[in-house]
Amino acid sequence: MNSIRILLVDDHELVRSALSGQLSTQPEFEVVAEAADAQAAIAAASEHRPDVLLMDIDMPGMICFDAARRIVSRFPETRIIFLSAFFHDHYIDQALKVRARGYLRKSEPITQLMAAIREVASGGVWFSEEVSARIVVGEGGAALDTATLTCVSTLSDREVEVLRYLARGMSKKQVAATMHLSPKTIDNHTCRIMNKLDIHDRVELARFAIREGLAEA
Repeated sequence: MNSIRILLVDDHELVRSALSGQLSTQPEFEVVAEAADAQAAIAAASEHRPDVLLMDIDMPGMICFDAARRIVSRFPETRIIFLSAFFHDHYIDQALKVRARGYLRKSEPITQLMAAIREVASGGVWFSEEVSARIVVGEGGAALDTATLTCVSTLSDREVEVLRYLARGMSKKQVAATMHLSPKTIDNHTCRIMNKLDIHDRVELARFAIREGLAEA
């Protein structure tokens, strides 16, 4: 039987090392590479062409969904499973939009993750119960159940991205440089975010993002 080639993407070296060690106990799994951020994941996927890519959602630098979109577009044979402590509507929606084949809690037992990898590698999908309860499957595939949407759903994808960076403590200038936009554009996005959420303080905005699962405390 051919081995399942796996690429691990997480900004914490200890997490990557632990996962690699546990997955390597299974003869059908081969961890072909590791990456510490989304940008490096694109290069690693290009070089190694993994069957399954395990990717953390909340990492510094490039937003993971942007990287996933590029990888799936260039290497459709690579199937992506997202790992996260967060189950916010926006994350689930973005994961489905980039055609992720799995979305699991980081706290899942390793046996569950192994089962998910096998299922996804064979062409199936695997979602944690928290995710399955918030999606509907129709003729067009899986999508977020609109009945579960929160006020964050009023924000555009770009506004959510700006909010995530601001919640990390980045200045508007830093956000502008990271997103390759002008500081004025980031100012405009920030104003729209605050108006939509009726929050007019950076500290409260960060607290909101943490409560909504868009950033870590």
